[in-house]
Amino acid sequence: MRTVEPRTTSSRMLNRVAVFLVCACLALAGCAEHGASTADTKRTISSERSAAVLPSWQDGAARAAILKFVGDVTREGTATYVPPDARIAVFDNDGTLWSEQPLPFQLSFMIEKLKAAAPQHPDWQRNPAYKALLAHDTAALAQNKKGLLQMLAIANSGMTTDEYDRSIRQWLSTAEHPTLQRPYPQLVYQPQLELLDLLRANGFRIWIVSGGTAEFMRVWASEAYGIPPEQIVGTEEKLAYQVRDGRPALVRQPGFDFVDDGPGKPVGIFRAIGRRPILAFGNSDGDREMLEYTASGPGATLALLLHHDDAGREFAYDRQSALARLDKAWDEALSRGWVVVSMKNDWKAVYRTQ
Repeated sequence: MRTVEPRTTSSRMLNRVAVFLVCACLALAGCAEHGASTADTKRTISSERSAAVLPSWQDGAARAAILKFVGDVTREGTATYVPPDARIAVFDNDGTLWSEQPLPFQLSFMIEKLKAAAPQHPDWQRNPAYKALLAHDTAALAQNKKGLLQMLAIANSGMTTDEYDRSIRQWLSTAEHPTLQRPYPQLVYQPQLELLDLLRANGFRIWIVSGGTAEFMRVWASEAYGIPPEQIVGTEEKLAYQVRDGRPALVRQPGFDFVDDGPGKPVGIFRAIGRRPILAFGNSDGDREMLEYTASGPGATLALLLHHDDAGREFAYDRQSALARLDKAWDEALSRGWVVVSMKNDWKAVYRTQ
């Protein structure tokens, strides 16, 4: 996350990351039950069985739209039928598959790495950005975003990918959300796990397409969601091949090769998947282009947005949020007929233990 010279592609990417990180830091301051089919491409969601499907979803318009879509694309011999190899579903991660407030969990991890590295960098104690971070001083953070990015880059680079993976696993095994007071892996949304199961049982291949880094998600996403590492598309940090202590290794470098957010998401999808998805699920303006790309495809498509409107069980934020704003994408959903899922009204439960 270094600062580079202007008028370069890397500079434009880092500027997007800078906005994302500063907004996040400012926010910090302030079925198995339904059974699985094997190769049954004729499977549909019958009315008799629908009550056992998506049990954590309220019986409303959003759930009905999902069940209808799955039935339509899997009913062989109809105009809406989609063969299994084209049943591609893409999901954003932060705020779509698990919580993301008061800041994305990966950023919490990176900040902890920064604090842990501080004793090796005594000069940071005099850095206005470091002082502002410790004091949760929003105004000072906004004025010193360059310094914050430089420190995050130093603290989260220089180690091998294996070393970084181990540090992610260690953090996830011990860290707890500051307000929900649960381990982060417990903040995966139960209704979405049920939706992933439903799609898999009906021949879909599922990809995560996230603004978070692929390296961070690949460590734990397979266990959390049943999505393998090779089906994760994310922001790509710079890596370099080196031989350390006689062993080949990939070493993390400051900066990014690719930022998978906003208009970058369709690019990431094309590069990694090579097919246009028929279902996309997001929760913010950063997912808008991914939903546009999916919904503009030929044949049956489904675009969904999760609206965080449940302050009692999770968080409530949308148009005015400093982080993960849902504004332009919401307007587009209303005008184009995308499905807006209300966390408050469409989900019986948010997390698995509820």
